[in-house]
Amino acid sequence: MLMHLRGILKNCIAMTMRLRAALLLITFVCPALFPQTPVIPKADTFPQAAVIAASLSDNDLAAQVLLTGIDGKINLVPAMISLLQKIPAGGILLFKYNLDSSNADVKKLLSQTAAIVSARTGIRPFMAADHEGGLVNRFGAGVQKLPSAYSFWELAQSEGIFAALSRADFLYRQSAAEIGGLGINMVLGPVAEILNDDNSDFLGTRSYGPDAGFTANAASVFIHAMETAGIACVPKHFPSSGAGDPHLGSDFIAADRPELDRLTWPFAALIKSIHVPAIMVSHVMVPAVDAVNNASLSNEVITVWLRKELGFDGIVIADDFSMKAVSDKGISTEEAVVRALNAGADMVMCWPSNLASVHAAIIAAVRSGSLPRAKLEVAVTRILAEKIRYGLIGSELIGSGLIGSGHIRGV
Repeated sequence: MLMHLRGILKNCIAMTMRLRAALLLITFVCPALFPQTPVIPKADTFPQAAVIAASLSDNDLAAQVLLTGIDGKINLVPAMISLLQKIPAGGILLFKYNLDSSNADVKKLLSQTAAIVSARTGIRPFMAADHEGGLVNRFGAGVQKLPSAYSFWELAQSEGIFAALSRADFLYRQSAAEIGGLGINMVLGPVAEILNDDNSDFLGTRSYGPDAGFTANAASVFIHAMETAGIACVPKHFPSSGAGDPHLGSDFIAADRPELDRLTWPFAALIKSIHVPAIMVSHVMVPAVDAVNNASLSNEVITVWLRKELGFDGIVIADDFSMKAVSDKGISTEEAVVRALNAGADMVMCWPSNLASVHAAIIAAVRSGSLPRAKLEVAVTRILAEKIRYGLIGSELIGSGLIGSGHIRGV
């Protein structure tokens, strides 16, 4: 498969050049042909979100930035219930072992989990899953499997761009209705990286192909389609992937800044053209921007490049810190999450086994001053602004800015 992909990459340059003029004409026009469900403008949600964030106790503020896996299938195990009652995480990340059951059982698990998490604060969690199609499929037989992202690039070459994007829109809307009906309200996807010789070993068919214009358009169609079912998307992995697999060890991009701008063009185009709720930042090393820190730990990548230069004001989610690209450097998950939050990330991933220790590390950093509470409030404000937008916070909280008694800051 990888040799086949490399061959296609070498032979598609002529096709890319022929398509480029057409792509430039339709870039971010095509998504307008696939209208999305109206949503609350983000500008209207920030003030209310800031009031709620300021009212949260340190415990609940620190919990909101956590995207955690859970132990349970059909029902949460008792220890997980107890953990979520103490630490009402901002997001729940679901995997095959949680979702590989009947749709009724999946819906029951997600409903139970959301109810437990929101019982204290009235703030429902993001219920998230990786959902890209092809090789990345977390759901059981009750949910139709999507084709790979790369298959739409192949369709564009054989039947044309509009045919490919129309087919993608149809399938993605169908899928959004299915998984939204189960209780999913966040998808870690689409992959918005351009496929190239460096990242083809790692990404393979997860990418929409080698053309920046087509990749941006296809990602936009994915985001709009999921939005119709009230599902927030998290394009990934900014700024891109290198030749290595971050699960197994270090990964880097040996590119100068002009080349990096070319690689990240789909992300920049999405940020400028549509509402992007969140972006996932990878653990790749980018020496041209920061020679010391992984992208997920880098102020230069997250705050300077992604936020200030590209203008992204949504949720920044750091990839899983248990990956060896970070852990092999001797950086614990607890240390990494605090560093990531200080660098400008808003949400960090953890697991049931370290949920309590990661949460405690954030609280300790806030109380010691190494992670200013004001910085954490800004991160949580971004999270809550999107939760208001997606209907995950009740109107009574939005109006008052108050969370259930006993959990207000200082109480």
